Amino acid sequence: MKPYLRLFNFSQKVDYKIEILAGLTVAMTMIPESLSFAILGGFPPLVGLYAAFIMGLVTAIFGGRPGMVSGGAGATVVVLIALMRTHGIDYVFAAVALAGVFQILTGLFKLGKFIRLVPQPVMFGFVNGLAIIIFMSQLEQFKIGDSSNYVWLSGNPLWIMLSLVLLTVSIVIFFPKLTKAVPSSLVAIIVVFLLVFFSGIDTKLVRNIASVSGGFPPFHIPSIPLTTAALVIILPYALIMAGVGLTEGLLTLNLVDEITSTKGNGNRECMAQGGANILNGFFSGMGGCPMIAQTLVNLSAGARSRLSGIIASLTILLIVLFGAPVIERVPMAALVGVMVMVAIGTFEWMSFRVINKMPVQDIFIGISVAAITVYLHNLALAVLIGVVLSALVFAWESAKRIRVKKYMRTDGVMCYEVSGPLFFGSVTGFLEQFELSSDPEHIIIDFKNSRIADMSAIDAVNKLTDRYKKMHKTLHLTHLSADCKRLLNNADQLIEVNVLEDPTYFVASEGNYALK
Repeated sequence: MKPYLRLFNFSQKVDYKIEILAGLTVAMTMIPESLSFAILGGFPPLVGLYAAFIMGLVTAIFGGRPGMVSGGAGATVVVLIALMRTHGIDYVFAAVALAGVFQILTGLFKLGKFIRLVPQPVMFGFVNGLAIIIFMSQLEQFKIGDSSNYVWLSGNPLWIMLSLVLLTVSIVIFFPKLTKAVPSSLVAIIVVFLLVFFSGIDTKLVRNIASVSGGFPPFHIPSIPLTTAALVIILPYALIMAGVGLTEGLLTLNLVDEITSTKGNGNRECMAQGGANILNGFFSGMGGCPMIAQTLVNLSAGARSRLSGIIASLTILLIVLFGAPVIERVPMAALVGVMVMVAIGTFEWMSFRVINKMPVQDIFIGISVAAITVYLHNLALAVLIGVVLSALVFAWESAKRIRVKKYMRTDGVMCYEVSGPLFFGSVTGFLEQFELSSDPEHIIIDFKNSRIADMSAIDAVNKLTDRYKKMHKTLHLTHLSADCKRLLNNADQLIEVNVLEDPTYFVASEGNYALK
């Protein structure tokens, strides 16, 4: 069978009990978040649950990372709030479907590999910022009222809420010391539910957020005009949503790879996300992406296969259809306690142990990414800024590595042996190394330990050639690698340089080594 048709790894050993229990636990934690995010975006509550079901099922079956959980995530909902307020739900559905198309194209053209450009300090900042967001979002459950007029809990309601949260946290921490046969987070939810149900404790329940009862996701073609004007309205939202979803998804995939010591398929995940979002657009879902909190709940419960994600999504559907009266009585304190433990587990505590061993610039980048993630809740922007800062730091450090060794050959030819990459950041230091007035008639620049990397480097070599030419001297280039020669040949209408023929050199890359 073709690799892209192989949906399940039947050689993988699956513990069905753990997978099923993990799936149930994930469903319990995903329902209140999906409802909360739907309400935050101004959508009908069921739109959030439909997104959780569709995203979870499609990515669990077709995604590139077993064990990863997708749903109606806050990161993508935030993007759509303005569109919902200005144009309504049908434009949101259209934007979600269009975002799915962009995500599928990203996977088809294998652009998911660019996630490898995210450095470790950016990952630290992303994960730590996300952990803080997960924790801070739980504080919302200690408020009563709507977003325009809310007050913090006080008195007995506050102490009851805190006590139940602490009970949940204690069970999650200590229950695994007794047995790991059942996920501790699921046990905590059940224990707190039974305690509140039989003792009649008055506390905040899931039904206080919204009703979770309904039917199967209805097929609905977004009712928007098929005009250029409508496309212009939804296009920016679709692009941003696609970018946010892919960024968060591929970063989550990398995180799961590290936790499980296995390798996921980023391009396959991109296409699965895209397909799920297209279905969301036509089946009344608000769209979404991988949810790192629920993914970590899933992994901490011991799940490693696709089964847990399938169970979680089907459980959400069954709850919408039949189980709403029970789930609506689950105390929010139990779910808050589970998510608090997820936040604690998500935070990279080891980053504090290595912070004194990290370069100052990496510390700055990590803190910057975390701060942007927390204050703007824009994961894609935070990662993008982190990557740009890392690239600038790398360019600056690489620019300082340019070295030029000068010596005179016995035949009277002056040789400049260059070491280090020649690119936009190092061309100034490169040009300062040449003594044009005192050099003889013939000069050779040896690139055996260097390479011409970009147009700035080509322009620098061209300027140097012109300067020597005006002084009636000839500059030759030698030991250029094949890719450097291609760059010069492509720019032959813009520059004039003399290249001495020499053996072929290759730049080291995947499966390719430099030959001398």
